[in-house]
Amino acid sequence: MDETGSGPLLVRQEGTTAVLTLNRPEALNALNAELLERLRSALHRAVAASDVRAIVITGAGERAFCAGADVKHMQHLDAEGGRRWARLGHDLFQELEDLPKPVLAAVNGLALGGGCELASACDLRFLAESARIGQPEIKLGLIPGWGGTQRLPRLIGMTAAKELVLTGRTMTAEEALRVGFANAVVPAHRLLAHVLEFAAQFASLPPLAIGFAKRAMHVGRDLPLREGNAVEIDLFGQCFETTDKEEGIAAFIEKRAPRFQGR
Repeated sequence: MDETGSGPLLVRQEGTTAVLTLNRPEALNALNAELLERLRSALHRAVAASDVRAIVITGAGERAFCAGADVKHMQHLDAEGGRRWARLGHDLFQELEDLPKPVLAAVNGLALGGGCELASACDLRFLAESARIGQPEIKLGLIPGWGGTQRLPRLIGMTAAKELVLTGRTMTAEEALRVGFANAVVPAHRLLAHVLEFAAQFASLPPLAIGFAKRAMHVGRDLPLREGNAVEIDLFGQCFETTDKEEGIAAFIEKRAPRFQGR
């Protein structure tokens, strides 16, 4: 995929991983309409690129992954304007969650409000030891508007999520690991390298099956068990229509490494 080195979003490719860096450090990488649109476009390009097997999202600078939505933009919104702003973030984060490729958040600092919601929409989250997460909207007379009242309880449980949402307090990286928000906590100077090393493993895994597995988990998450199982059965069957399945089983029988091509 094309590399860009300026503007509110930096995009580069490291091996088979697309790295998207929120680049508004002077605003703690706060999300405005332009950055949201740039992020959507970059995600689409990463999905379309056959040589990209994973996506990493991180923030520029040492202070913040993303400190949330741009508060100045919200200052003069009325109720309908607030709903439009909420839909903008919801639509993007739902697209992000639904991507067929794995998305990893490298949370290098503060992940507050919309930043916490962005990380929550990713598949995996790796936090620097100095990172903090939180939903401080209540302190502005607001509630989370980009999924914080919905994804966060599903990730960390209702009790812990209510504490964050209702009080606006922040949670340390170690707390985030303990409640299941983070996959790992890493020294800040090693964070991106660690995440890129983790992401590199997807180059040798079957991309279609990964997409099917994500879809099965996300669709089935809110269904009764019997209906969720039906989703799994259908997607399991679809795997048998892929050449990757043929290659995977042949490689297993022949005791060699498989060469998956995403077909």
